[in-house]
Amino acid sequence: MESTNLKSGFFSKDKDLKNRILFTIMMLCVYRLGTYIPLPGIDAQSLQTLMQSKQSGILGMLNIFSGGAIKRMAIFALGIMPYISSSIIIQLLTGVSEYFKNLKSQGEIGRKKITQYTRYGTVLLATVQGYGISVGLESSSNVVIDPGVFFRLTTVITLVAGTIFLMWLGEQITQRGIGNGISLIIFSGIVAEIPRALAATFELGRTGALSVPIILMIFILLLSTVAFIVFIERAIRKILINYPKRQMGTKIYGGESSHLPLRINTAGVIPAIFASALLLLPVTFSNFGMSDSGLFAGLSSLFSQGRPLYMLLYASGIIFFSFFYTSIVFNPKETAENLRKQGGYVPGIRPGERTAYFIEEILTRLTTIGALYLTLVCLMPEFLISKYPIPFYLGGTSVLIVVVVAMDTVSQIQTRMMSQQYESLIKKTRFGR
Repeated sequence: MESTNLKSGFFSKDKDLKNRILFTIMMLCVYRLGTYIPLPGIDAQSLQTLMQSKQSGILGMLNIFSGGAIKRMAIFALGIMPYISSSIIIQLLTGVSEYFKNLKSQGEIGRKKITQYTRYGTVLLATVQGYGISVGLESSSNVVIDPGVFFRLTTVITLVAGTIFLMWLGEQITQRGIGNGISLIIFSGIVAEIPRALAATFELGRTGALSVPIILMIFILLLSTVAFIVFIERAIRKILINYPKRQMGTKIYGGESSHLPLRINTAGVIPAIFASALLLLPVTFSNFGMSDSGLFAGLSSLFSQGRPLYMLLYASGIIFFSFFYTSIVFNPKETAENLRKQGGYVPGIRPGERTAYFIEEILTRLTTIGALYLTLVCLMPEFLISKYPIPFYLGGTSVLIVVVVAMDTVSQIQTRMMSQQYESLIKKTRFGR
C-alpha cells in the first residue's frame, strides 16, 4: 500500500510523463474524430447498404486497421497501411539494394534519407489505393452522388491527405508522446470498435444465430489467447555472460556474472501487421463493386476467410517477416563484438566469431518458435470467423495487436518512471554531499 502511494505520488510530480500521456491521448482523439468525417459526394444510405454485404474477406480486415473508417468511408479510410506498406518495401530494398545498404550504414544522415523515401512511397501507394477506391465506389450503384473526374480527384486528394496526416500524427506521438505512434493508431482503432463487436456477438446469441455454448467457447478462447500472448511475450532465454576478475593495486575488480536476455518473439507484432499490409495492398478495391470483372470476383473469393490461399499467404508472410525483422533489430555479430570489447564471454564459448555463431543459433531457434506462435495466434481464430458470424475485431490479429501494443506502452511508462526515480535519487545524493 505504501509503495503504491509512493508511485502515485511520484507520478503526479512527473510532469513530463504526464504531459506525454496527455499528448498521446489528445492525438488519438484527433485520429478517432477523423474516422467519422465522411468523404464528400458519398450517399450515406447506399454506402451502408453496400458495406453490410461486404463484411468479410479483405475488406473486413482493412476496416480493422482503419478503425472502422472504411465502413463509414471517412477521410482516414486508407488509414496508416500505405505507410506500413512503403516501410516494408524500403526495408526489403535495404536487404537487396547496394544503394540502400550504403544509406543504412551512413548513420543519422542515411536514416533521414530512408525516412524521406518511405514518405515518398507512402504518397505514391496512397494515391494508387485512393484512385482504386474512387473507381470502385463509382462502379457501385447509387453510392456516389455525382460520379466523374471531379469526384475521383477530390477523393484521391482527401484520402492521400488523410494518410499523410496520420503518418505525421504517428511521428508526433513517437517523439512527444508515449509508445510507438503507428502501433498506437492501429491499437486505438481496434479498441474503439471492440465494444461494438462484443455487442454484435451478444446480439447474434439473442437472435439465435449463435448458440450460448458457442459464445462461451469464443470468450474462453479469447481469454486463453490473451493469456498465451502475455506468457510468450514475457518469456526470455537468458544467456550467461561472465566477466573476468581484474586486479588494480591491492583491489580486485570484476568477476561478476550477468546475462543476455533474448525474447522468444523478438519481432513483436510487426510481422502480423506487415503480412496483413501485403495482403491488403493488391486487392484494396476488389470488394467495391468491381466484381463485374471476373478477375476481381475471383480474387475476392480467393482472399475470403478460411480460404487455403489466404491462410497460406498470411502464414508465409508472418514467418518471413518474423525472421526478416529479427535480423534487422538484432545483430549477433555486433553483440558478440561488444561483449569481447567489454571483456565478457559465454562460458565454454570462445569470444568473437564463435560467440556470434552461438548467439545466432539460439536466436534462430527462438525466432522459429516465435514465428509459429504468431502464426497460431493469428490464424486459429480465422477458422472460427469463417465458420461462424463472429466480428473481425475478435480475431487473432486484432487481439495480438491490442495485447502487445498495450504491454509495450505500459513497459515504456514504467521505464520512464524508473529513470526519473533514479535521477531524483542521484540529485538527492549529490545534494546530501
